[in-house]
Amino acid sequence: MGKVIFNSDDFGYSYGVNYGIVDAYQRGILTSTTLMANMPGFEHAVKLKKELPDLGVGVHLTLTCGKPLLKNVDSLMEDDKFKHLSYYKQPFEVDGDQLYQEWNAQIQKVYRAGVIPTHLDSHHHTHTFGMNQEVVVALAKKYDLPVRGNFERNADVRHTDYFEPYFDDVGEMSVEKRQIDCSIDEYLERLISVLREKRTVEIMCHTAYLDQDLLNGSSFVYPRINQVAFLIHSDFAQQVKRDRLIELATYKDI
Repeated sequence: MGKVIFNSDDFGYSYGVNYGIVDAYQRGILTSTTLMANMPGFEHAVKLKKELPDLGVGVHLTLTCGKPLLKNVDSLMEDDKFKHLSYYKQPFEVDGDQLYQEWNAQIQKVYRAGVIPTHLDSHHHTHTFGMNQEVVVALAKKYDLPVRGNFERNADVRHTDYFEPYFDDVGEMSVEKRQIDCSIDEYLERLISVLREKRTVEIMCHTAYLDQDLLNGSSFVYPRINQVAFLIHSDFAQQVKRDRLIELATYKDI
């Protein structure tokens, strides 16, 4: 039996995001999420987590959204917010020590809130770029936490692979924008085939209900609602619940 972690990013972004994640967990097949320590919905997310002890919660290390927790990280900032970095188009130009201190502060804030994190990943995959990988490896070793595994492998860091395509195009009406290029049955067969080799994989998603903070702050909005429904009501979700070859898991299980 292979383990599958269904992880929704952006816990703590806003109330609407938080409620979408919790609904997909309580009523669907979502097992895990990652928490943004610097966003307005953080305290609300912590409260919800404490009511749901079996929900896996990691730290969603943030460099491209909202404000830093620290004030003395000028290489990461523009005015009082994180820089608007073209993270897929150009190298990061940030100070590695400042990045370590900011991400360490984000992890520490999660611990201080009474949440024991299950793993580390990052908003916009920023932990996978350049020297940022060295920073996240150092933090993973410090806290003995696994890391989402789409970065250069390091033998001393626990990780899991994440399964592609993931669910960010669930409900996408434009065929050209879809990443899932097969039927649900074919997708499930592909997942089971990968599990025979990898044993544990993560399927990343972004579940949420709409609120003003999300509408104002994100360019990725409406597919999040579709993902909540998909993880609860779809034929895929029902098949995953029935399939004996798939064990729903969190990062605590790897």
